[in-house]
Amino acid sequence: MSFDQIAWLPLCAGVTGVGVVLSVLLMRRRGAAAGTRALAWSLLPMAAYLTGALPALWQVGTAVAGFFAGMVLSPVVWAGVAVAGLSAALFAVSGVLRRRRAAAPAAGAAAAGGPPAAPGGGATARPQASGAAPRKAVPAAKPAADDDFSDIEAILKRRGIG
Repeated sequence: MSFDQIAWLPLCAGVTGVGVVLSVLLMRRRGAAAGTRALAWSLLPMAAYLTGALPALWQVGTAVAGFFAGMVLSPVVWAGVAVAGLSAALFAVSGVLRRRRAAAPAAGAAAAGGPPAAPGGGATARPQASGAAPRKAVPAAKPAADDDFSDIEAILKRRGIG
């Protein structure tokens, strides 16, 4: 059905009339605020008709409906949705793997009784032979540009804050 085949004045007036009646009923049940808001919504169809906005609204509505209908019925679009879902799942898995990798050396060092190791694979705690002197732990290196707040922390340290 095209825009010109619809009798818009009776349709808009009817929707507005039904809305006004429902607004009055709503005002009695829930109060003036709810009734006034419903009345405001009820007047919009008639306002759209009187201002001549209906053709533009019709074009927007048909464009949006056509877009979503094309999305739902297109196998290419569904393939794109599947690829996007796979990408999101891979991002989630990589985050879990990064957390696991960072936590594994620290957990191994804590179990051996030594200080936690650096996430980058620094010194690992190994049981020492009975005659060997224990090695000192190498201090953990700061992450290179991974920390967004490293510049701010440096400024605060220079000023004696933190």
